[in-house]
Amino acid sequence: MSIQIKRIYEEPSIHDGHRVLVDKVWPRGISKEKANLDEWAKEITPSPDLRKWFNHEKAKFAGFADEYQKELQSKKESRQKLLELAKKAEEEKVTLLFAAKDEHNNHAVLLQQWIEEMLEKEER
Repeated sequence: MSIQIKRIYEEPSIHDGHRVLVDKVWPRGISKEKANLDEWAKEITPSPDLRKWFNHEKAKFAGFADEYQKELQSKKESRQKLLELAKKAEEEKVTLLFAAKDEHNNHAVLLQQWIEEMLEKEER
């Protein structure tokens, strides 16, 4: 099916499918009920050091993307979680939820791209 990303502060929708929070820290001001999550995938989030270095500065996004991919590749648990989400996305829509204000320069965007790449490779 597909992978989409969405800020967790947006209302849940029946079109979200499987809802996965991809932040290490619980989003401020969101109750567990309002979040309406199917799972919380902490293991695929950037390390605290990488997050602090990036600090949501657009100029650092390319470097952040490179370092984040290295982190994911070095952790077996992270790679496994990405594969699980890719397989889930083959069956139903998956929505990756994040709290960052910048909707275009954040780790959820990168996760979406990498999972879509995995799905494309599977089709070949």
